[in-house]
Amino acid sequence: MTDEYAAVKRGKLVLKGDKPKAKKRKHKKKDKSDDSKVDEDLLKHGGWWRIDIVEDITGSVSIEFGNNCYVSALDNGLFTIGSPHGDGEGPSPEEIFTAFPAGENKFALKSGYGKYLGVSKDGVVVGRSDAVGPMEQWEPVWQDGKTAILSSLNKFMSVTPDDDSVIAKSVSAGENEYCIIRSNKAKEVNKAVLPAEEEGNLNEVEVNYVKKFQKFQDKKLRLNDGSVTELKRAKIEGNLHETLLDRRSKMKADRYCK
Repeated sequence: MTDEYAAVKRGKLVLKGDKPKAKKRKHKKKDKSDDSKVDEDLLKHGGWWRIDIVEDITGSVSIEFGNNCYVSALDNGLFTIGSPHGDGEGPSPEEIFTAFPAGENKFALKSGYGKYLGVSKDGVVVGRSDAVGPMEQWEPVWQDGKTAILSSLNKFMSVTPDDDSVIAKSVSAGENEYCIIRSNKAKEVNKAVLPAEEEGNLNEVEVNYVKKFQKFQDKKLRLNDGSVTELKRAKIEGNLHETLLDRRSKMKADRYCK
């Protein structure tokens, strides 16, 4: 090999005096579908989403057995399974119950007829009680992505083979006992818990921060003379805390800032 070749770099000959060419970065096109994932299950059930924690069993709920079929209240205090709904349809009024917390990891249900759901001694689900007692308490059980509802008699809710009535007679949960508890209330997603000093309007927030971090040697409250507009912009951009810290850093009496 002659002198005009200096080295071999990554299997390629590099000439003396030649500058390595910068590699062009290939920008991957972002799939628009990634920006907003559609909840197909939510759409299919008319805005009713599946519940997977007991804290969400409150307010209007429905109990789905099978495919788009819900537990339905009858005027005689018994329950059956309603007719299948089409895609995009939610439960009917008689298939909607009002849920209340009823002790640790338990809940109670009231039908549209104003009666609480309980279980008889022979394992039939009934809705004839005006108050919540031990027999009207239910416990949700989640395992491997599946849901079952346990009665006060330690038997799981299910539907009879002919879909004629709702019962709670099985000591174990299987395909017949698996259900989905649904809600249509506004779902809180990753709701941030604000520190106490960040509650209130922006003027109050800054005062709270000053009270928390500032030394009061002369018992005077010193506030930054900057505009509240700066704080409004920072809140929108998601850096309110950093802006407050920067404003405090300019105050000589602040013991935490430089």
